[in-house]
Amino acid sequence: MTYPQDPNNPYGQQPGYGQQYPSGGYPQFPPQPPYPGMAGPGLAIGGLVCSILGTFLCLFVGIAGIIMGHIALGKAKRGEAEGQGIALAAVIIGYVGIALNIAFVALGIALGVIGSWR
Repeated sequence: MTYPQDPNNPYGQQPGYGQQYPSGGYPQFPPQPPYPGMAGPGLAIGGLVCSILGTFLCLFVGIAGIIMGHIALGKAKRGEAEGQGIALAAVIIGYVGIALNIAFVALGIALGVIGSWR
């Protein structure tokens, strides 16, 4: 089997090489998600925001952050969504925030009781 020789190419035309693409270069395709139907880290981010706000604002917002963080963590472990690390951070920060809120309330009660003795 012989191939025509090009004087500029001493190796000649090799089979399977030199495929011609359109003048625009390689064909362009839109980016695809990693898995069809896989959700982004939206619930995990929402849980993280609620957990952070619950640490400084209100106990109930922190509880909502913990619930959303646990749901997002479960979805991430099953492969239904992304953001496992963010969801874990939401859960941890939520629990720390609740502990701080309880400590501040207990401190306020203790200072109120001590102040009323005088």
